[in-house]
Amino acid sequence: MNAPAELLIDTPAGLAHITTPAPRAVWWELAGKDPDTNPSQTPLWLDCLCATGPYRDASRLYEFERGRRLVLPMVARRHRPRILGVEESWPAQWGIGGPVCAESVSPAEARAVLADLARLRALRVGVRLRPTDQAAWANAATGFDLEPHMTQMVNLDGGFGTVWEERFGRRRRRDIRRAERSEMDVEVDRGGRLVPAFYHLYRKSIVRWAEQQHEPLALARWRRTREFPLSRLEEVAARFGDRCAIWMAWRAGEPAGACIVLRHGGHAKMWRSAMDRELAHPVRAIPLLYGLAIEDACEAACRTFDMGESVPQSSLAEFKAGFGAECFHSPRLLRERLPVSAADRRLRTAVKRLIRFQDP
Repeated sequence: MNAPAELLIDTPAGLAHITTPAPRAVWWELAGKDPDTNPSQTPLWLDCLCATGPYRDASRLYEFERGRRLVLPMVARRHRPRILGVEESWPAQWGIGGPVCAESVSPAEARAVLADLARLRALRVGVRLRPTDQAAWANAATGFDLEPHMTQMVNLDGGFGTVWEERFGRRRRRDIRRAERSEMDVEVDRGGRLVPAFYHLYRKSIVRWAEQQHEPLALARWRRTREFPLSRLEEVAARFGDRCAIWMAWRAGEPAGACIVLRHGGHAKMWRSAMDRELAHPVRAIPLLYGLAIEDACEAACRTFDMGESVPQSSLAEFKAGFGAECFHSPRLLRERLPVSAADRRLRTAVKRLIRFQDP
């Protein structure tokens, strides 16, 4: 790794000292003090991204005159000239990034950080914000486009008893009770032992997703395994250790359904789920696993359970809402020297229309 670069710049918030990559000790310190830090905002997440993709650490530590410190998790593409590269927090499919800070950031400090990012020579700079940050940072994002995104989160205040009675929908409670009466074995692995079994279910799910979305199977397999290779799951399980829980339901000795939950501080994140529908659906395996994972997060004193992004009003969004998940805006700030994202969206839309693709 190259030695960190240090810069001193004049900003609307006064002089700011910038160090990139951000020192890990400071990043971990701020991640421990910022109550809203997600698992995807930790150095572990960046390490997984760099180990399994063409990326390098481009995180930035900002230190302002009044003593405020802020880390922006960020990666850049390797082996590409900066003028043709991207610097993002995070790339698509890697979830929420954004600033990590022990205290609320002032409007002047937010403007200073975004002005610094606007000066980067990269072709594209992107920052996916947390729901708690979107108001302050979006208001300061002059010169950045706002790409709309949402995430569905369950409020765990009051403990699992409150969540079960007041936030779970009647249908989800009924599904879970039915699953508990079924002939099914459930276990949780916090050491990576069930990684192969999960990926077996993931590959089975690709076939089902392709049928649902009217996508050619060969294209679906190429796209899904490229987006989520086995090596990525192995890396996350190894680096997160007991903060990566794989919940697995077995039926007649066969893996029926599974989900993966990551945790940091007061936040749990549903990262992936998969199932063999013929085995899992009749016994409602997935609702049971989700319920157990939420209960486990409550017992770990987590405040929120992030169920990820879904297409608004889709069947998947409605399924998550049955567990009490509410929708929150978490936009992506985007600045591009050329409109490559718009061109990419148009191309993807044209292909979807051609194959009559249907969002889940």
